[in-house]
Amino acid sequence: MVHIKVPQDRIGAIIGPEGSVKETIEQKSASKLEIDSDSGSVEITPGNDPVSGMRASETIRAIGRGFNPEKAIQLLDDDMLMLDVIDISDVTSTSKELKRIKGRIIGKNGKTREIAESLINVHISVYGKTVSVIGKPEQIQAIRTAIDMLVGGANHGTVYSYLEKKRQDLIQEELEFQPSDIDIE
Repeated sequence: MVHIKVPQDRIGAIIGPEGSVKETIEQKSASKLEIDSDSGSVEITPGNDPVSGMRASETIRAIGRGFNPEKAIQLLDDDMLMLDVIDISDVTSTSKELKRIKGRIIGKNGKTREIAESLINVHISVYGKTVSVIGKPEQIQAIRTAIDMLVGGANHGTVYSYLEKKRQDLIQEELEFQPSDIDIE
């Protein structure tokens, strides 16, 4: 059994309209969810497959970190996807500085986040004191580097150039590794 504490304003997203999101997570993960709306506590009882229970836990954490449930549920559909939560309060000393850094990561009208998501093919959520990413390990590593660059004060153009190069590298790696290249005897 796993207990997760989520912000109370995200409980409704976990439950969904008429319980639809909760039901989808339970069905896809073969787990049982007990949600306490007052405390923000979610209890996950995994079914026969403990890995599915862990994936349900990751999905709940993703919704709790601000992701739209449809995006978070992708964690249950693709074993290669993972959630990475980056606490940016570690690098800020004031709430004003935290707000400024979040603004750099999101960009004007969400432009920076949108560019990063489309170039690297990930989902990004900036919520509270965290930046969360849903993607494959190599994609998450690229986004982590870009976030470190932005936090460190790098010019947005420099970060975009880095992301464009990483996109090409990721495409090249994908082309070089084709499952048909593996010989199994």
